[in-house]
Amino acid sequence: MVYLSHYQSPVCPLTLASDGEHLTGLWMDGQKYFLGSLAGCPTEDRPELPVLREAAAWLDRYFAGERPDPLSLPLAPAGSGFRRLIWQLLLEIPYGSVTTYGALAEEAARRLSRPTMSAQAVGGAVGHNPISIIIPCHRVVGASGSLTGYAGGLEKKIALLTHEGVDVTRFFRPKTGTAL
Repeated sequence: MVYLSHYQSPVCPLTLASDGEHLTGLWMDGQKYFLGSLAGCPTEDRPELPVLREAAAWLDRYFAGERPDPLSLPLAPAGSGFRRLIWQLLLEIPYGSVTTYGALAEEAARRLSRPTMSAQAVGGAVGHNPISIIIPCHRVVGASGSLTGYAGGLEKKIALLTHEGVDVTRFFRPKTGTAL
């Protein structure tokens, strides 16, 4: 059973998921990979569950301009060992900062004792992050300064980065090539 609650953020409506003890998902309603690996599982709305209340309180603090620690929540994203490594690296990106897929690939290669790692493989793991915002996949940009894909949509990525104080005017959208 997957337990759900809903949260109205300033960016868009969010759906949170739990196994009853851990936060297993947080998606922007309608985003790519919505519900991820939980799609098709039986669900029940249970916003009163302590873990879902804690996640909502975390989001309240985040959207109020605080910098709550993601590790204060019992996170349990489901994925391969490689994806979980990439999601751990995302958690290490400081609030208000960005990094690139290439930089994440270099760090993943180092931690896995490999000479190199594909930035595209990292991009796939970032794109399948099941706990958006809290595991901050929005803080990853292309090496050229492009605002490359975001499962929730580029406008939401821009809104989250702006909320964190990132100057998004230094980035461009790859499809149009125009400055923001």
